[in-house]
Amino acid sequence: MSKYALVTGGSRGIGRAICVRLAQEGYQVIINYASNEAEAQKTLEMTGNNGEILPFDVSNAEQTKTALADWQQRHPQDYIEVVVNNAGIRRDNVLALMPENDWHRVVDITLSGFFNVTQPLIPAMQLHKFGRIVNMASVSGLKGLPGQTNYSAAKGGIIAATKALAQEVARRGITVNAVAPGFIKTDMTEGLDEGELKKMIPANRFGTPEEVADLVAFLVSPKAGYITGNVVSINGGLYT
Repeated sequence: MSKYALVTGGSRGIGRAICVRLAQEGYQVIINYASNEAEAQKTLEMTGNNGEILPFDVSNAEQTKTALADWQQRHPQDYIEVVVNNAGIRRDNVLALMPENDWHRVVDITLSGFFNVTQPLIPAMQLHKFGRIVNMASVSGLKGLPGQTNYSAAKGGIIAATKALAQEVARRGITVNAVAPGFIKTDMTEGLDEGELKKMIPANRFGTPEEVADLVAFLVSPKAGYITGNVVSINGGLYT
């Protein structure tokens, strides 16, 4: 029986690194993307074609529900035992000047996306008495960063949801944890002044997507079965 892991926002950056790493651990990786099919296909190739592509917008509840139901229909003997809620965007601005749509889009993808993806997958995890849920948080959700009120709110909500859900499902062998990266070299940090920001980081560098992926791989492994409801920071010492 194959093991399946769903990674939302898996076409690039941290999501891509997680897909590749989980494939190395023997998972059939379900690579979710919203718009960039070419990058998702590239990720699939990087996994050695150990998986498939599943397009849907996590912020669209009906689209998400349909995509997951269709997947289950094609795999009647299987279930998704690992979900990594990685999809997210930034729309930075001070709150006084923030367009309303930028608030809703960031919160809808990160926070509503977590609900839309995770809620339908929990019953199968409970039935099989095993599941791993990893939610991508951020130092912004722990510390709060100026110009990121929307992003901080979304990631802070993910942290609170992680702690609550972990208590609901722990008795069924399901763990729920959050990973809170600091500055990681991806598309989302392009345009930032890396030279200046490194001065704030004790490790004196940005992290890599592969380092985040290694942490996720541990959290979804059987070795992490007693770790749940936690927020694991991976930030080079950049704390609040």
